[in-house]
Amino acid sequence: MNDEISTRKKDWQRKPGLSEQGPRLTSSGIPVEPLYCPRDDETSYYAAKLGLPGTPPYTRGIHPTMYRGKLWTMRQYAGFGDALETNKRLKLLLEHGQTGLSIAFDLPTQMGYDSDNPIAAGEVGRVGVAIDSLEDMQILFDGIPLDKVSTSMTINATAPMILAMYVACAEKQGVPAKKLAGTVQNDILKEYVARGTYIFPPEESLRLTIDLFSFCQKEMPLWNMISVSGYHIREAGATAVQELAFTFGDAIAYLEAARRAGLDIDRISQRISFFFACHNDFFEEISKFRAARRIWFTIMKKRFGAQDESSKLRFHTQTGGSTLTRQQAEINIVRVALQALAAVLGGTQSLHTNSFDEAISLPSELAVRVALRTQQILAEETGIASVVDPAGGSYYVEALTDEIEKQVMEYLEKIDAIGGMLRAIETGFVQREIHKSAYAAQKAIETGEKTIVGVNKFKMEEEEKVRFKPPEASEKSQIERLNAFKKSRNEASAKESLAELKKAIGKKQNPIPQMVSAVKAGVTLGEMRDVLSSAFGEYKGQAFL
Repeated sequence: MNDEISTRKKDWQRKPGLSEQGPRLTSSGIPVEPLYCPRDDETSYYAAKLGLPGTPPYTRGIHPTMYRGKLWTMRQYAGFGDALETNKRLKLLLEHGQTGLSIAFDLPTQMGYDSDNPIAAGEVGRVGVAIDSLEDMQILFDGIPLDKVSTSMTINATAPMILAMYVACAEKQGVPAKKLAGTVQNDILKEYVARGTYIFPPEESLRLTIDLFSFCQKEMPLWNMISVSGYHIREAGATAVQELAFTFGDAIAYLEAARRAGLDIDRISQRISFFFACHNDFFEEISKFRAARRIWFTIMKKRFGAQDESSKLRFHTQTGGSTLTRQQAEINIVRVALQALAAVLGGTQSLHTNSFDEAISLPSELAVRVALRTQQILAEETGIASVVDPAGGSYYVEALTDEIEKQVMEYLEKIDAIGGMLRAIETGFVQREIHKSAYAAQKAIETGEKTIVGVNKFKMEEEEKVRFKPPEASEKSQIERLNAFKKSRNEASAKESLAELKKAIGKKQNPIPQMVSAVKAGVTLGEMRDVLSSAFGEYKGQAFL
């Protein structure tokens, strides 16, 4: 900034009313100045820190033309009840213009329990689709050509088993694994700090994650072998800075484990994607995504010596589920639209927009359609897809981008000092940091320091909302289908396949090829889980206060 501008800014800051105002902060606690002006080192800064879209350090986007060349993938998350009901919802979304599939699984499936397990009672099909066998997977994708769509599957502890079912299902359609495109989340480390759907101890879980890497590198070259998820970390109460820091901490741990396993980091990194949340602090979210690309480029170059092409951050975004309110649920449409706008201005590669009634129940068809139409309006009517990085060059956005980058790097240094992300999780460092942030945010809402429209300000009396939920018969029909499936299979082949799976695990071989063979032989998800549990044990978790 030249002397004249600097002097004029100081004079401006002395104007009545400005000096008396208290500090404003972003949701991560970053101070916000009332005005941002050009930097002293403007020319060198833009060359080193921004560059051009499609060129290192990718602050302005990973593709030269961004949405002028290809729109982001509209990938709405769906799944409830049994496979037949979810198949109908997926087809509905495709008919309305969705361009990619994203599958939600119920809790028993996420935890590896068959629907007839007593532990699963009351949870079958409640927060996602129930998948017990290859038959369920075939019903789920009936009439959906898997060589024509990309599929994202939010599954972690049982990711290898679900991927094995997907591969076998595709082969039944005549589609070889090498032609399949999509993503399996496979991000088990964040489960120990944010969601809790883990089964095995961390080290054994990490082994399975890397086994899936290896299998995909050999058999599924178009498949993203992991989607490292900041979304669930943010939804657990982390700030925007913590979301990036802990997500990248997990990603570093995965790549280091892959390198120890002898995998090619440049090849692996080109099939790693990320999954972030987008909350309400509009400019902070835009800046977070821009900072994320630059941070990942730095990590890949400095820590792993990766090539430029392998240092691009590709990510999916979902609008913030925890920001939705039960009160005056219809105004969630506005929240989702603004969050989606921030994600697009931040350069996301794919996007899920939440349905306005999700704080009440499973999304209704009306709410799902409104959510998808929100993306379509952004793409077709606003003109934001016509310009690459339209927020770039904003003094405020660039300053926030720099500050977020700085704070994330400081967190990563702390994690390194602890001994890496696995150690940071085992000692409870990550959990405590998230808990502190979640508590502070909730306290600010309850004291009125932070306004949530319709909750602690602008409230009104409301009638009880109508809830959408899976048909009551879903759980019963799912169990009946599972029992019929077990009776119809060749029991000897199923037992032989399970024995082969057990043998592969005992020899520390990659078990996924045996899993594919097992599901073809009629082995269920729960039966594979039992084999792995007997070998690895189960993790009971710890409380960190």
